[in-house]
Amino acid sequence: MIKVATGKSHKMLFFNTLAFTIAFAAWMLNGVLVTFLMSNQVFDWNMVQAGWLIGIPVLTGALARFPVGILTDKFGGKYVYGFLLILSAIPMYLLSTANSFTEYALYSLGFGITGASFAVGIAFTSVWYPKKNQGIALGIFGAGNAGAAATAILAPTVLKHLTNNGANLDGWRTLPIYYSVMLVVMGIVFLFVTENKLTASSHKTLAQMMIPLKDLKVWKFGYWYFLVFGGFVAFSQWLIPYFVNVYYLPLVTAGLFAAAFSLPSGVIRAFGGWLSDVYGERKVTMWVLTVTIGITALLMVPKMDISSPGPGVVAKIPGTVIAISGNSVTVGKTVYHFTPKKENAGDNIIDSKDMYILPVKQSWQSAIVKVGDKVKKKQLLIKGFTKISFQANVWIFALLVIILGSTFGIGKASVYKYIPEHYPQDVGMVGGVVGVLGGLGGFIIPIILGYLLKFTGIWSSAWVFMFVVSLLALWWLMTEITNEADKK
Repeated sequence: MIKVATGKSHKMLFFNTLAFTIAFAAWMLNGVLVTFLMSNQVFDWNMVQAGWLIGIPVLTGALARFPVGILTDKFGGKYVYGFLLILSAIPMYLLSTANSFTEYALYSLGFGITGASFAVGIAFTSVWYPKKNQGIALGIFGAGNAGAAATAILAPTVLKHLTNNGANLDGWRTLPIYYSVMLVVMGIVFLFVTENKLTASSHKTLAQMMIPLKDLKVWKFGYWYFLVFGGFVAFSQWLIPYFVNVYYLPLVTAGLFAAAFSLPSGVIRAFGGWLSDVYGERKVTMWVLTVTIGITALLMVPKMDISSPGPGVVAKIPGTVIAISGNSVTVGKTVYHFTPKKENAGDNIIDSKDMYILPVKQSWQSAIVKVGDKVKKKQLLIKGFTKISFQANVWIFALLVIILGSTFGIGKASVYKYIPEHYPQDVGMVGGVVGVLGGLGGFIIPIILGYLLKFTGIWSSAWVFMFVVSLLALWWLMTEITNEADKK
């Protein structure tokens, strides 16, 4: 590990980050493209299949991170990174020829190796910076996550142009070709302009490199990364169909909202690295988990209408109904007044153009007896109705989502700050394992969300799942702190 960062260090970091941005943009393509193909009925896929297609590239990238991290420790980042980008361009190009779910899934599995670029970049960045600067350096590199935002913003507009506003839907096939060209060009540039540098562990055998895997801390870091990175990857794509289905937004607009989630998350990662350098990765991670729990608790309340029986009116004495008006029932000589339904009581609050931040309650009553009916004491004369509507306003929802995305960005930096701190000689291998678990989160979470949606029929079930995962992550961190305090 070098003692002082140099101009060459910054040059390597620049190209490292640029390559990661392009690779990440390619890795996240299915979130936009699958939604487009389903929305325009190009393919007849359901939400479970969509969850699989969104998650499949993430699975490949996750599983490839471990061997790619080892290769980077062994041979250096220059060649591993360059050839990885060029190789991934092949299945990306073939995606343009897909005509079925199976073909699309197979080619997605192939171009998903772009996600392994993270393991290369983490190790390749670490060898060019001293320990005291690695938090901010890794944070800057991780800002390449903004590639997800680039895809969310640009891909819908490009698709609109390529398909001539939907008149020529087969034009979607050109988009994967564009992405394959970007990957090839970036791979060639990386091979020509970067300089290789090996880590101190390059002389180790495979068995020696695997020793840190026996440490529970590696798997703990992986679980935290499963949450912050896996959640980021999953929702960078899942939010697009979420906005389309829950808020009825056009694909382009939904892409912009999804980008509002992913762009700050990528950019703020550098800030998270600086915070981790200054305040320590543990404090920052604890703050991240606490905020995540709070926001997901708010988001898991669904957009909904609830109808329930309200307070009614019963007869005080027996008698005969002699008159019924718009707001009263007369039984014998006793008059019972009630609140009739207002004209706008049946309005659809949740889809109203007016902004309602808090739940809106509507209550009314209606007579359920007729003139001439004989009623008994305590018999129900007037039935009550209560309707509670929660709009889950799109602007409030988007604001909370943006804050959550930024929190994930800080968390991605703080969790990875642990790795060079605890395993300075094995950053590539340990970073690869942690990256695998984080990437698996990006693969597994959309699939889980798809099944939760199918089972509950409620989109906000996604946030219930994230709330539980966050709660367990904070519990594990607090357990670590308690154990260390007991040892002292």
